[in-house]
Amino acid sequence: MGSRFDFTIVAKDQVTADSYIDMAIQEINRIETLISSWIPSSQTSDINLNAGIKPVRVDQELLELIERCITVSRITDGAFDITYASIDKVWKYDDSMTQIPSKGAIQNSVAKIGYQHIVLDKKAQTVFLKQKGMRIGFGAIGKGFAADKVRSMLKAEGVKSGIINASGDLTTWGKQPDGTDWMVGITNPLNKDNIFSWFPVVNAAVATSGNYEKYVTFNGVKYSHIIDPRTGYPSTGILSVTIFAPSAELCDALATSVFITGTETGLNTINQIKGVECIVIDDKNQIHTSKNIELNKTQ
Repeated sequence: MGSRFDFTIVAKDQVTADSYIDMAIQEINRIETLISSWIPSSQTSDINLNAGIKPVRVDQELLELIERCITVSRITDGAFDITYASIDKVWKYDDSMTQIPSKGAIQNSVAKIGYQHIVLDKKAQTVFLKQKGMRIGFGAIGKGFAADKVRSMLKAEGVKSGIINASGDLTTWGKQPDGTDWMVGITNPLNKDNIFSWFPVVNAAVATSGNYEKYVTFNGVKYSHIIDPRTGYPSTGILSVTIFAPSAELCDALATSVFITGTETGLNTINQIKGVECIVIDDKNQIHTSKNIELNKTQ
């Protein structure tokens, strides 16, 4: 998935832990083969290849993942959208851009995006993209989905405690060997060596997304690499978003959508979803939190 996965397993000995980690790696590879649009033989690639042509029969777990993605798209008014893979990339982040793309180019870049054009047939177990040229991709949710799958598998195998770190998306279960909760530190996006608060993560997940490394600046405005699939324009005004949720998959999806909708709208959405909390750091380095978060600030 183009991402680093780190596994922490609490087990009786090294040999046992290693066997569980081997199982985790196999599960990650299985999921990648299923959902990666970069693998020509994957079911996701088959869906994209047949866009505007015919429905494609898929595994039940992929059908259910796409169904959940559509639900998040509805909740976020399309700020999260797996058909984002259809975008024609007109924004460049390699110093080659000298001006903002034209309005027409930006509008055309998102012409084939729209989760409303994904047709699911649960009975036939098929997925159909209505328009030719449409594509789906799980770049904003895939590693969270994989982390959740591995956690479920290891718990079912009897592993009492552990952490899966999918390139910054952390999902935990159980407790540390000394009986204390797993703790996660939230870093200041302007100073990665400085953790401003620690939080317990108990049988849950946390993900932090930042735009402070990949952006372009025009007329004093920073345009991030996170683009609104509804408009084609990059998000502005936010440096980082941290989401706490029961699943890493949900963390992934909501972090992206809060970036796009902005602090006020994003936090309003989060406050309406049970069991989900959020920390936003805006481009003025101000911290904003959802209603049930209490910052335990470090010195």
